[in-house]
Amino acid sequence: MDLHLKGKTALITGASKGIGLAVAHAFAREGCHLHLTARSGSALEAIKAEITAEHDISVHIHVFDLCVSGNIVKLAQQARGCDILINNAGDVPSGPIESLTEADWRRGYDLKLFGYISLTREIYAQMKARGDGVIINDIGNSGENWDANYIAGSTGNAALMAFTKALGGQSLDFGVRVVGVNPGPVETERMLKINKRRAFDMYGDESRFEELRAMYPGGRPATADEIADLILFLASPRAAYITGTVVTIDGGIASRGSIIKPRTLNNA
Repeated sequence: MDLHLKGKTALITGASKGIGLAVAHAFAREGCHLHLTARSGSALEAIKAEITAEHDISVHIHVFDLCVSGNIVKLAQQARGCDILINNAGDVPSGPIESLTEADWRRGYDLKLFGYISLTREIYAQMKARGDGVIINDIGNSGENWDANYIAGSTGNAALMAFTKALGGQSLDFGVRVVGVNPGPVETERMLKINKRRAFDMYGDESRFEELRAMYPGGRPATADEIADLILFLASPRAAYITGTVVTIDGGIASRGSIIKPRTLNNA
């Protein structure tokens, strides 16, 4: 299927690993030019070299800590004219409310909650002025499937879901689409960190994190490529009438109301 993305330009945050990296490769395969941002300059340089060796596209890298609001303004100016924004950078701490300090909450929200909002504000103004563009917020299913052991993530993600729906509900009047994606567990470095914390909370032993895998739908988490493929479609003109909504990709976890739960056994 031709997604009609060739020649478009995408700005991807948190692009040095995990879902962001998978999204960068997915857009590159479609012939999109890229603006990639993360805190690790060496990682971005390596990714740029790999992508440009395989695809005839331009790749611009931006080394920024998006917890700093001034950096968001700089990034928006350096990536001015991008057709697609993928908000993906985030590192909200796991754990129950008793384990999190105010500094933990604020640090996590400065990057993800306020980072998404602030960069969207800057890029949306550009897109609205020219009457075209797509913003995809990679959020997370804990925003609809609340989890006391990931309380900061659940709270922040719920806010980003509301933000996405509120803005996307009117943005098409100005030619812009705003859509959210809610992944469940994904096979990434970040998920490993979260699962170690969850194993500690459940079993008192973080080394038992692999036992959680059998509790996911199908006995596995999603792959980063599966999330990237969904984001790619939603960003394309093939999804031109999709805005103001959040698409969940979690194997049915939110529908059954549990992050992890033993699979149903067939009764003889």
